[in-house]
Amino acid sequence: MSTSQLELLAIMAGAVAGAGLFLFAAAIRGLPPKPARTGPSPLERVVKDLFSVRGAIAVIVGIAVLLVTRWVVAGVGMAMLAYSWRGLSGAGSERRAMSRLEGLATWTESLRDTIAGAVGLEQAIPASTRVADASIREPLARLVDRLHTRVPMHAALRRFAEDLDDPSADMIIAALIINSRLRGPGLRDLLGALADSVREELDMRRKINSSRRSTRRSVQIVIAVSVLMAVGLAVLDHTFLAPYDSVFGQLVLAIIVTIYALGIIWLRKLARFDMPQRLLGTASTVPGTAPSPGGQPAAAEPETVAAWRGGAG
Repeated sequence: MSTSQLELLAIMAGAVAGAGLFLFAAAIRGLPPKPARTGPSPLERVVKDLFSVRGAIAVIVGIAVLLVTRWVVAGVGMAMLAYSWRGLSGAGSERRAMSRLEGLATWTESLRDTIAGAVGLEQAIPASTRVADASIREPLARLVDRLHTRVPMHAALRRFAEDLDDPSADMIIAALIINSRLRGPGLRDLLGALADSVREELDMRRKINSSRRSTRRSVQIVIAVSVLMAVGLAVLDHTFLAPYDSVFGQLVLAIIVTIYALGIIWLRKLARFDMPQRLLGTASTVPGTAPSPGGQPAAAEPETVAAWRGGAG
């Protein structure tokens, strides 16, 4: 074989080795089980992102690094880094979570004020959509549609809890489910107390997020400096990194990229808030759940409601 053919073979072997190590690391780490949810799958979201500005930037960066360094492993690694750069710190997902919490608190207060005007829960929920925040407007619209199609109130609220998939929302929706079954007094005061609790949680998370901002920025700076230094050496003094041109060098580079990726994933995991277990769970995990005649799973009655019903009986 000629020298160019050997170099091409080395590049291809490095790419295969890098992909194999990445899949091996993903297989060891595993993925947590998640309940079935409506909406696009993760693969569909990735394919959609590839045709977005974010995906285009990642492809351009990967090709540029490949042309400069002639290392497929480096090109693939840089493309993945550019694709996931926005989510490295976890600030975006945390902002979305806090926006949903704020929208939930505002909606609860609006529902409390509407009920205070001697309006029933069936009329108060559709009326509250006018002031609902964009973060919960879509799940709330689905709740109103279910109520308009004569889905029982407790079943529609249970599906609403699944759409939100938030422990703080479960506390509020559980109170609404109990009231829809027992029609007891005191719902307005209870909603006010729950809204205050959500606002306190929101304030605490804002303080924690503010204290983590400098750490997240430091992580991004360390990653950027390390990557730019490696690419700079490959451009300005390629002879210093010439050992990576071989098949064994590409294998070593794949191991280095994998270690970097695992470190980034670990830092990203540390930046997340540990969410408590949901009070209501999901329809697929609650005993007694059975399909309804319309094909939708009928929401099982929460334990709290069953206990209240037993006490009332």
